[in-house]
Amino acid sequence: MQKIGRLLEIEKLITEADISTQDELLRKLREKGIPCTQATLSRNLKQLGISRIPDGSGGYKYSLSAMLRLTDAFPFKLNLVPVIREITEARGMMIIRTLPGNASNTAFFIDGAGRFEIAGTIAGDDTILLIPRDGITIPQVHSCLESILPGLHEQIKKK
Repeated sequence: MQKIGRLLEIEKLITEADISTQDELLRKLREKGIPCTQATLSRNLKQLGISRIPDGSGGYKYSLSAMLRLTDAFPFKLNLVPVIREITEARGMMIIRTLPGNASNTAFFIDGAGRFEIAGTIAGDDTILLIPRDGITIPQVHSCLESILPGLHEQIKKK
């Protein structure tokens, strides 16, 4: 849970403030009580698809991927965890079963997160095929899904 919390905090810090260096981001994480090394932060930034863009005043700042952001697609709080019924691992991919009629919007939400770990999804009516990027392990995909849909794995255990 430490990694997921750190990833979520990095996303939050990047979206709330103009941060121009890894040193500045490391300092802000440590101020929040989140220990992190520069190497770990560098890997986390890559995983999250965070890059540096011009800040408009001659410098640079960190920014989330230019891909669709969840807040753009869903300007309100959306909880899709209750519609997910089951997750099955298959040949390095995942099959996510939802209540009928909910696979498409759930896949859209997952894709919209723009996470590095996920290459993409294919959705039917009640089934999603989640395809991770090369080199990403199933446990990493589980951690990624938990950060996109907090409480997912706890909900799945109850069913």
